Amino acid sequence: MNSDTQTRPLLDGQAAHNSKEAALLGRACELAYLPANQGHEEFRLQLRLDAELISVNNTQVYVAHDDHSILIAFRGSESFATLDGFKDWLLTNARNFLVIPEGRIGTDYSAAGVGARFHSGFMGAIADIWNPFFERVDGLYSQRERPVWITGHSLGGALALLAGWRLERHFIPVTRICTFGAPMIGNDAAAASFNKAFKGRIFRYVDDGDIVPKLPTVSLFSNSYQHCEQEIPVADQNVKSAVQVLTSAAAQSVDGAIDAAVSTTLWNELRNGMPSHLMGNYLKRISEA
Repeated sequence: MNSDTQTRPLLDGQAAHNSKEAALLGRACELAYLPANQGHEEFRLQLRLDAELISVNNTQVYVAHDDHSILIAFRGSESFATLDGFKDWLLTNARNFLVIPEGRIGTDYSAAGVGARFHSGFMGAIADIWNPFFERVDGLYSQRERPVWITGHSLGGALALLAGWRLERHFIPVTRICTFGAPMIGNDAAAASFNKAFKGRIFRYVDDGDIVPKLPTVSLFSNSYQHCEQEIPVADQNVKSAVQVLTSAAAQSVDGAIDAAVSTTLWNELRNGMPSHLMGNYLKRISEA
């Protein structure tokens, strides 16, 4: 890196969160979808960061850095190819997905309190990738202590939150967590614990037409899942809102249950509104703000 890059930090941990920072982290989220060789090069060219892709099973994360900061970008889900994939990921048996983490990972999340419950699928993804991910982040932080940013789009946003919690349990402080179109990670007790632990450090960008931030859901009439603060809305007023979509779907259900017919309706609405969920849409909305 040249001396000019070394003297001007890409990210400023002393400054308040702003649209410039959001755009930069959003760009990292977009680059996180690239394969290893291409992603490494684009992180260097576009963000002036050295980046390494860590991939285990279906969970991927780029750990990027320069002399001033560490930037962690979790890749989002690419599983919306079919109706069955959509139902399996977010809807089917959502109530059973709220669990108390067990084993080694449970030790870290038990600090969220006895009432905290987390989405088992998201917890499984963090558990899968944790060892090589933490080894890389811990190695970089041990070499040079510097601010740590974590970001992610879609599923990657959920993993960003969970990773931030676990990093701090292992004595690596997190400067900010910024997510885009992310689903909820747990129940109200879990969200309350995250709000307290990361007060003023979580920023969730949500497009009004994006249905994913309204999920997972146990019922169309009530939901055991809850978001962390702080939500930053971005919207296209010409797009049907996610609330309108869920309200319309609820009209098909007597008890609010998400059956096959309702799942199909939500899937069709998601596909129609998919542009609202794309990372490119979030980058555009942020630039227009």
